[in-house]
Amino acid sequence: MTFTSYTKIAASLITAAGLFAFTHFKAGSITGTVSPADAAVRAWAESVSDTLKTPVVAGHFEIPNARPGTYKIIIEARPPYRNVAKDGVLVNDGQPTDAGEIKLEK
Repeated sequence: MTFTSYTKIAASLITAAGLFAFTHFKAGSITGTVSPADAAVRAWAESVSDTLKTPVVAGHFEIPNARPGTYKIIIEARPPYRNVAKDGVLVNDGQPTDAGEIKLEK
C-alpha cells in the first residue's frame, strides 16, 4: 500500500470513530405526586452525573430533561414536615418515569 492509501484509511477510521463518539441520548422525565399536597416545595433528582430540580405544584411534579440512569428523588418539605428521599428511580432513554406517590411525615 502507498502512503496515500494509508492516509485515506486513517481518515475514514477517524471519521467513523467521531460519529460514534457523539451518540445522542434522548432525555426522559420523572413525574410523581406528593402528599400532603401543600407540604412540598421542590422535587430534586440526583444521579452520578446530574442534579435536577422542579417546583411541586398542587402535589405534583415533573422533572424534564433527565438523562438515562438511576436517580434519587428528594422532596423538599415545608415545616413541620421533613424532607424525604426515594432511591432507585430508573430513567430509560427518552421515556417518562413515574416515581409514584411520595408521602411526607412530620
